[in-house]
Amino acid sequence: MDQHPDRRFGRREILLASAGMLLGAVTSSAAESRSRAPIRFGLTPVFLTSDLELLGRLQSYLQQATGYPVDLVMRRTYQEITALLTSGQLDAAWICGFPFVMHRSELQLVAVPLWQEKPLYQSYLIVDRDRQAEGLSDLRGDVHAFSDPDSNSGFLVTRAALAEQRVRPEAFFSKSMFTYGHRDVIRAVASGLAGSGSVDGYVYDVVAQMEPELTAGTRVLKASEWLGFPPIAAPRLPTDADRLKELTRALHRMRHDPEGRAVLGLLKLDGFEAQEAKLYDPIAAKAALIAEAG
Repeated sequence: MDQHPDRRFGRREILLASAGMLLGAVTSSAAESRSRAPIRFGLTPVFLTSDLELLGRLQSYLQQATGYPVDLVMRRTYQEITALLTSGQLDAAWICGFPFVMHRSELQLVAVPLWQEKPLYQSYLIVDRDRQAEGLSDLRGDVHAFSDPDSNSGFLVTRAALAEQRVRPEAFFSKSMFTYGHRDVIRAVASGLAGSGSVDGYVYDVVAQMEPELTAGTRVLKASEWLGFPPIAAPRLPTDADRLKELTRALHRMRHDPEGRAVLGLLKLDGFEAQEAKLYDPIAAKAALIAEAG
């Protein structure tokens, strides 16, 4: 018979305490692991994907500003990034106004870039610099370069303008192609591979400033009305609310941070701000027009 019951109870206490400490350590480790899960931020091939310095500095700023590791996820098409976003495989993505309005019930608006201090941009119709043409009607029979079937500026605007004339691209142009990049639309027109093209006005103007030799052989035939700038969106039900909150804060504060301003300088943007989804109603109207036209 044990003559020291208090000693036996002490051993039991020690064992229970040890088990509790172990469980606490496991729980703490799991929580710490969750906190280290990276922010997955998607980028479409609008303008940035070939600029390694820009991508590196963007990733560095977001990591420093959010306190999370950041994975920049890039794909060739808008559709691929949108699919990852709506399925919850991305925390947020910089997409286009067209997929945003098409998936509005599944997405929330995180931030909108400011270009020339406005959350707006235009679509350009571009042609050879020396071509005698005054508007869309002069491009009938062209080989025409679009950027992406889910691009507002690189497809939807021109497609809607044709729908207003009750004509489809395949009946208006002799041939159309998708380059899957706005720079490549410019290249196609500049090289004569295409007679005309639909391109993001922000991209065209920035390329004209940074790579004037690329746009030198082209000119803007027509600019659209001002439309909502390609937004940063997230799933309506966030993958992780804390990660999204920190990412949103980092984007909105970017213009107030020295490293953030350096990134914005590379992008030729002025900052990011909160906006209401109604900013994209004119794009939704164009999408509805095309849907009605069939």
